[in-house]
Amino acid sequence: MKKTLIGLAMAASVALTAPAVAEDYKIDGTDTGGMHAVIGFKTKHLGYSWLHGRFDKFTGSFKFDEANPAASSVTVNIDTTSLNTNHVKRDEHLRSADFFDAANHPAAKFESTAIEVGGDGKGTIKGNLTIRGVTKPVEIAVEHIGGGKDPWGGFRRGFAGSASIVPADFGMPHAIAKQTVHLTLDIEGVRQ
Repeated sequence: MKKTLIGLAMAASVALTAPAVAEDYKIDGTDTGGMHAVIGFKTKHLGYSWLHGRFDKFTGSFKFDEANPAASSVTVNIDTTSLNTNHVKRDEHLRSADFFDAANHPAAKFESTAIEVGGDGKGTIKGNLTIRGVTKPVEIAVEHIGGGKDPWGGFRRGFAGSASIVPADFGMPHAIAKQTVHLTLDIEGVRQ
């Protein structure tokens, strides 16, 4: 009996001190059919109001380590041809060589390089954003919204983020590309 108790105590000790493993998640985007994620943006229109848009097609994945969030990572691939501001002519112009040059650069990509953890589930994701073949560092303010079981037997985790960029920094030549664009990210991932 004593040996059994000692064995159980040792097993429990090993289980409690074993390092947590980062969990793999697939972003519920274009390729999952779920679309419980949004990559949106807004910029001022003539200085009078906000112009909103989004990218309708994107894929990605992230690793999340609840015990050590700083060890987490994320990668997102965006189809720039899917840009949508709810105005056909404007969307064609934004996809043109004046802006995204989607014919020659149909993909944009974000890859994290570091995660700084703050309090209350908030932090900063640092990474590299590539648009039009130009890569620049970007910081995303992020908040962990929650995680848990879904009705279909899976497990999901969600985050909200925001960042600001200047499109001209990525080689967009049009004069209004010098305006700041604010990105909004609502990302839900399904654990794999």
